[in-house]
Amino acid sequence: MSRILVVDDDDTIRDTLYDLLCEDYVCQTAETAEKAFARLEADVYDVVLTDISMPGLSGLELLGHIRQRFSETPVIIISGTGDREHAQGLIKLGASDFVLKPFTLEVVEKSVKRAVEYRKRLQEGSAAEESQGEKTQVEANDSKIVKKDSV
Repeated sequence: MSRILVVDDDDTIRDTLYDLLCEDYVCQTAETAEKAFARLEADVYDVVLTDISMPGLSGLELLGHIRQRFSETPVIIISGTGDREHAQGLIKLGASDFVLKPFTLEVVEKSVKRAVEYRKRLQEGSAAEESQGEKTQVEANDSKIVKKDSV
């Protein structure tokens, strides 16, 4: 089951998102970016859903940290600022999606589902590359054995 980390300093929003997503995903929450960092170091998450404006470090700083350390983890940004340039800027910085407050639960569900599917495709691609790499290594080892035996 996919793992989701919900990061928001607003108890009501954080709890609502947790309740929305916990039936279909393994969910954990954090009320600050700092606590989210600790959770990210301890567990692997398939998607991070974070508010952009929080006390202490912002969701934008959290996004930067995730892009550096966990580059395959999609990050969905929730923001109360909703102009097109702001959203496009967040996407350019590496956010996988942008959800404007106030949001509908349906919009969040669809965004998370897309991000989870994206993460699965990345993992399947990585597994296929690893498998191909192992096959190439086996073939390389086999050819070495053949060369040694034929000498």
